[in-house]
Amino acid sequence: MVAVIKTSRSINSILNYNENKVKEGVAECINAVNYPLELEKLNFTQKLNRFLKLSSLNVNAKRNSVHISLNFDPSENHSKEKLIEIADTYMRKIGFGKQPYLVYQHHDSGHPHLHLVTNNIQRDGKRIDLHLIGVKKSEPARKEIEELFGLVKAEGRKQKENFSLNPIDIGRVQYGKAESRKAINSVLNKVLFDYKYSSLPELNAVLNLYNIHADRGSAESRVFKNNGLLYKILDQNLKPIGVPIKASEFYSKPTLKFLEEKFRVNEAKKQYGKSHVKNALRQAFFDERMISVERLSERLKDEAIHTVLRKSSEGKLYGITFIDFKTQSIVNGSSLGKEFSAKGIQKSCAMNIIAFGKKHQNSISINPENFQGFESRKYIKENLAEILCHGEKINDYVSKEFNYKKKKKRLHKGM
Repeated sequence: MVAVIKTSRSINSILNYNENKVKEGVAECINAVNYPLELEKLNFTQKLNRFLKLSSLNVNAKRNSVHISLNFDPSENHSKEKLIEIADTYMRKIGFGKQPYLVYQHHDSGHPHLHLVTNNIQRDGKRIDLHLIGVKKSEPARKEIEELFGLVKAEGRKQKENFSLNPIDIGRVQYGKAESRKAINSVLNKVLFDYKYSSLPELNAVLNLYNIHADRGSAESRVFKNNGLLYKILDQNLKPIGVPIKASEFYSKPTLKFLEEKFRVNEAKKQYGKSHVKNALRQAFFDERMISVERLSERLKDEAIHTVLRKSSEGKLYGITFIDFKTQSIVNGSSLGKEFSAKGIQKSCAMNIIAFGKKHQNSISINPENFQGFESRKYIKENLAEILCHGEKINDYVSKEFNYKKKKKRLHKGM
């Protein structure tokens, strides 16, 4: 089970979102806790007023609304009664057992999940502290509930199961298979809040895996000039199809302004992801057979890293982006240093080809055509002179006795 907690200033918008899902037939309100009436007798106004009355007891609280989703593995098919029990147990364990809350079961994605709507203002007007609630209360509660109800655990699976090239269990979005907004929203709810990206191209590197693209439009377009953002569905050839949907039309409001704040925050968060990718690349190039970008991409799959090759219209490789499913970080190769940029990696592959050819010169020539990998063959042909003149790779480590620098003698006046 995975729990996601969001806070807001408006309980109205959160309640409207879930009630609209009910009207569309893709959700159902299955429980109302700490309400004076039974669920069947509650209308929208009564549900809302219960929250508003508590909120009025503390007008200084800027964020008084809480929206929680509990997400289960696609293989799980729990009864309504069990889902209600899970939700009640979770709310008690995170300190919201005495608060009014509504439980909605949603059916708009490929995995079963609940939405819980509540607020954090208590009957005495005091706030329930939300600071680090995810780490301090939600995570321990999640783990206990997984054991208690025998749920599929969010942690502890084998790496390849956990971090395959299809990390989101909602499947690839295909135009015409589901209502467009619903399909896009399912992907956005997972990717936008779980992955660490620091630019629009990095975000699109992940979204494109699920046939979705975030587009600002051309520099001359009205969308671009107004700092707008559109989400599009892509076909199998990554070409836009159907009618684009404005970012402001989604519940989470994933607008450009929203993303720019995410870019800023995520840049600091993904340092561990950068280190993991960098170490995986260095480890891969210890193998002298790492002679092509294609072979490198296959090797990185074992480390749960997907490689996105960016090419020009002429087919020339100009950029590489790494999607690290283990740390859920998207990293541009050039941000790791020159040696990990598209040019740097092609150069390393070419150097391995030269070294391999010299080592096995009796059985193989240094002809690019003797090696697999179109990108590497092309790179060697274009840069053969530079590569042959380049010095052999050496270890970065230099012994102290050779790295010693003589100190300059000080000239003392008056001596």
